[in-house]
Amino acid sequence: MKKFFPLFVLPMFLSVLLQSGVYAQGSADYGAGLKVSLNPEGSKYVRVLLWNQMWMRSIQNNPGTLVNGEQANSTFDIGARRLRALAYAQITPRYLVLAHVGINNQTFLNGGAAGTTGTGGYGAGKKPGLFFHDIWSEYAVIPALNPETKKANKSSLSIGAGLHYWWGISRMTSASTLNFLAIDAPIFNWPLIENSDQFARMFGLYAKGKLGKLDYRINMNKPFATKLAALEGTAVDNNGQSKMSYGGYGMYQFLDQESNLLPFTVGSYVGTKRVFNIGAGFYHQSEGTKSLQNGSSKNHDITLLSADVFADMPIGDKKSNAAVTAYSVYYNYNFGPNYLRNIGIMNVGTANPDFGGARALAGAGNSRPMIGTGSIWYTQAGFLLPKDPTKEKVKMRVQPFAAYTMKKFEALDKAGNYFDFGTNFLLDGHHAKITLQYSTRPIYTAKDNINGTKGELLIQFQTYL
Repeated sequence: MKKFFPLFVLPMFLSVLLQSGVYAQGSADYGAGLKVSLNPEGSKYVRVLLWNQMWMRSIQNNPGTLVNGEQANSTFDIGARRLRALAYAQITPRYLVLAHVGINNQTFLNGGAAGTTGTGGYGAGKKPGLFFHDIWSEYAVIPALNPETKKANKSSLSIGAGLHYWWGISRMTSASTLNFLAIDAPIFNWPLIENSDQFARMFGLYAKGKLGKLDYRINMNKPFATKLAALEGTAVDNNGQSKMSYGGYGMYQFLDQESNLLPFTVGSYVGTKRVFNIGAGFYHQSEGTKSLQNGSSKNHDITLLSADVFADMPIGDKKSNAAVTAYSVYYNYNFGPNYLRNIGIMNVGTANPDFGGARALAGAGNSRPMIGTGSIWYTQAGFLLPKDPTKEKVKMRVQPFAAYTMKKFEALDKAGNYFDFGTNFLLDGHHAKITLQYSTRPIYTAKDNINGTKGELLIQFQTYL
């Protein structure tokens, strides 16, 4: 507990000191943001978004971890989870173009430019390469807003192409990174992350729109090539000249209707909408993985399915502006026999070859079994505490939350339970917030043995404009 003490003190201090903020994602001070109108009516415009998410962490490392060549049972660090810029332009009611660039996961030790090691101007972890996350163009076959009457159409349809984020398979697969309820996405919501996609994006074609209260998106993409060495009885990412993939996601919106101008779904509306949605999605790619069966190579299809429910409801009177947010999703993943990926976010640990104890199957640092053939159930819930009516000028809001994950993978005999607990200190809605979260992960030392848990305490500082 002593190793976590410095991180516990900071949010307690901030909760007393920072008694200012606002009540919504779309801050009253923020308005339309960095938006430049190109005509008097404002129907032609360019909008720019800038954001950063800095993480401070205290990590209990997996057994047998080295950090920069030294044995490390725990690690304290500060790094950049995301540094991003996004711009899109609506020149006519029918044409939209978007570009999104940035970097991710830069630490004191890794995440830097390719080949950076050692010390100096291009030492370990320095000067990461900026890259496109998204770049696409789309045409509105049936615009969401009737260009003649200026009223919303009951149905809409747009088609687009590029490196895009419109591919489903759940609400959280298309999540905005700006307004999470928890500190971040659980990562397995992006089941192909950084293997056959580029940071959860692919080159392809998509169609999106609405049919009454049904919001939908479908796609046809070309997965990036993968070529891991085939293993006996275990599927790995090896798609050769990759086959096309097909997918989609639809959600029925019972109450307030959410915008689908952009693909990024909201994690918490902070008491500004009444939303209740149910959704389902799928992804399929033929021969996306490969294994050896009795020494012979065999291809396997990738088929991913999901079903989810999302609710965000103000409760009580308008002055208190309290709200509950809840999301639950079930994933059924089939990548082929015994497929398993171990991932640690901003992982600075490497394996100690001289370690004599029981090693974690997932590897060093904060790595864990993340994605695999099998099922995952994830649920999160949060409560936006009511305002104090005697302190109308106090703008900061407090939103405690919790999340639970159950993973049952074919490659592991025991199901894993994962827990997250935290609080958002919303200084200016999601535009300026500080998030504290403590997470636990089981430590597999064999496919049929879990040897306790390890913890990770994080603080995120987020600002976006």
